[in-house]
Amino acid sequence: MTDAPHILIVDDDAKIRQMLTCYLIDEGFQVSSVPNGPTMRECLARTRIDLVLLDLVLPGEDGLQLAREIRSQLGSSAIGIIMLTGRSDMVDKVVGLEVGADDYIAKPFHLREVLARIKSVLRRLQPTAPAAPLPGSLAVDDEVIRFDGWRLDLGRRELKAPDGSEIALTTGEFDLLVTFAQRPGRVLNRDQLMDLTRGRHWEAIDRSIDAQVARLRRKIETDPKHPILVKSVRGVGYVFTGHIQ
Repeated sequence: MTDAPHILIVDDDAKIRQMLTCYLIDEGFQVSSVPNGPTMRECLARTRIDLVLLDLVLPGEDGLQLAREIRSQLGSSAIGIIMLTGRSDMVDKVVGLEVGADDYIAKPFHLREVLARIKSVLRRLQPTAPAAPLPGSLAVDDEVIRFDGWRLDLGRRELKAPDGSEIALTTGEFDLLVTFAQRPGRVLNRDQLMDLTRGRHWEAIDRSIDAQVARLRRKIETDPKHPILVKSVRGVGYVFTGHIQ
């Protein structure tokens, strides 16, 4: 049991916490549950957590603030974040993913859906060997890719900027950057990108390839409106033009 992934539920509704806790324990997970931001911080400080189920609407601090805090303080994609909310506003979904959430589930939800989403995010968090290269792809030694001063560590799932600072990426953003960096100079269409990013189930709205590329550019490009690392190829897709070192 000690090797089982540890899920932290952050929700002010005690019934939802109890329901999720019982279900996930039965499914073999370690589970902690807390009602708000301060108790979430205490749990994260004393316990290794693999994934946070985070309610959007909380007393005092909302889930968006807490998701942003988790990403900025942990500085990596080593912990998964799935937002839970009763809101149906598309803007909330977009903002939740913008601040670093890996997925988004609207209430009321089916427990089996929650389980499937959790397993999907945890799979993407696990370090894996680089995917089998396409013809013309780059072979990567020691699971580290360096380009234009950047350092992309596949094993640690970390991205460091030329100044040495760590850039927090969601699992989807990280997988997308790895896919690009392993295939410099190769034009990839949207279908190829969906297949190569671990077969992720993309949705047609804010988690589309185009939106994911836009979010990635905001984190790695000096001027996202005039990108020099990930360029668009009109009518086809995208190409990574960074200089691999």
